[in-house]
Amino acid sequence: MPTTRIVHTVTASDMTSLRQGRDQAGSADLVELRLDGVRDADVAGALSGRTRPAIVTCRPAWEGGAFDGDEDTRRRLLNQAVALGAEFVDVERRATWRPDRRASRTQLILSDHAFGEVPRDLDARVASMRAEQADVVKIAAMPQRAADCLALRAAAGGQPATVVIGMGAFGRVTRVLPSRFGSCWTYGGAAAPGQCSVDELSRQFRVRDVSAATEVYGVTGHPLEHSASPAMHNAAFQAMGRDAVYVPLDAVSVDDAREVAEALGLRGLSVTAPFKHGWPLGPADHDDEASRRLGTINTLKRTGDGWLGRNVDGDGFLDPLDARGVALRGSRVVVLGAGGAAGAVARALLSRGARVALSARRPDAAEALAAALGAGVAAWPPGGEWDMLVNATPVGTWPAAADAPVHFGLLAAAVVYDLVYNPEETALLRAARAAGSQAIGGLEMLVGQAVRQSAWWTGQTPPAAVMAAAARAWIAARIVRESGE
Repeated sequence: MPTTRIVHTVTASDMTSLRQGRDQAGSADLVELRLDGVRDADVAGALSGRTRPAIVTCRPAWEGGAFDGDEDTRRRLLNQAVALGAEFVDVERRATWRPDRRASRTQLILSDHAFGEVPRDLDARVASMRAEQADVVKIAAMPQRAADCLALRAAAGGQPATVVIGMGAFGRVTRVLPSRFGSCWTYGGAAAPGQCSVDELSRQFRVRDVSAATEVYGVTGHPLEHSASPAMHNAAFQAMGRDAVYVPLDAVSVDDAREVAEALGLRGLSVTAPFKHGWPLGPADHDDEASRRLGTINTLKRTGDGWLGRNVDGDGFLDPLDARGVALRGSRVVVLGAGGAAGAVARALLSRGARVALSARRPDAAEALAAALGAGVAAWPPGGEWDMLVNATPVGTWPAAADAPVHFGLLAAAVVYDLVYNPEETALLRAARAAGSQAIGGLEMLVGQAVRQSAWWTGQTPPAAVMAAAARAWIAARIVRESGE
């Protein structure tokens, strides 16, 4: 299988910034120079001094780009790129002209972009571009569900010199797993919805190294941009020397996720909201008592007979408490929330003899879950004194990191355990430490779960310290990126 290449897409408003971006392409194999949007576009300046092959693109506004000038000007710019020896020029299928490439080694990329949905006439569009004997055929479309990406893969048809891209969250799997979709390269940068950085594509997802023999695992749910799991699991696979990759699989439903996971040959899945309930497993398909009793799973393993499910939420939650020697039997614990995480946590605590009360903004949800588990119910917000407070809600997650699920001054707890892991130090934990409580963050639980998932899938116990370090680095980079620092 040919090595998949990485293209760094550079957009800018002026030539100085474009050249700076070009020269900071990191480990990319090629650089795409987007002249649309550059107010002082200079083709010679864009190409001179380059250190890697270049794709010159001037995307018009009618195809989602930033160029709003006339077609003669656009044609002149790309003809200049050909004359100056650019390795590739990218022209839209719908353009009424093609660059003059006579006596030139410049290769032509014909591209097609559909921003509303994956078009029904995808095969016809690809066929028309192939009929022109384009050197590379590129299709980019906006899937409305994960399974739409399979239509992109089918359109590629296993033909060389093809690039298929699913834009947005549901298409991200096509960007990080390009070889499984028939793409000869993938694009990194921040020029389009769903793009990853070149460093993520190269180091985390190892797109150049993924082959037909590579084991593929992933996380499914929606949305997934908040998930540190790909960073953690991929770091662990590399530390173990395992030929495996872990990818995000955003989907609209369980059936949608399952269709794509099976089509791509995924061997295991981490399952997050809202898919922990409803995965079609029979009683014999639950590999542990927790998933049978709760009716929820957060880990799936593919076997020759189908999927096996487990719920490792509870075990991952208990690991940090056991490490600290926290006594649970007879302790009074209030758990905030009434979702899947709250249920798994409450069940784990009850199994250790704790007296658990659930507190949620929707009392009916708390009462229903409490009745199913044999737990109690506390008012919302809870007050009084407790041995332990557990936050099983997403309140306090970045970017709303200043929020807290409850006002800590209204209650007291010897131990405060916040399942939120981004940021690692939440507002709730800071308040707890200030009050003298023992504070435990959600990153420890996240790592505990990930270790158990990977060990079940592969039979190898991954290094927890490597996973924790990868998660911390991912969180820090995300905060910097989103805050614009």
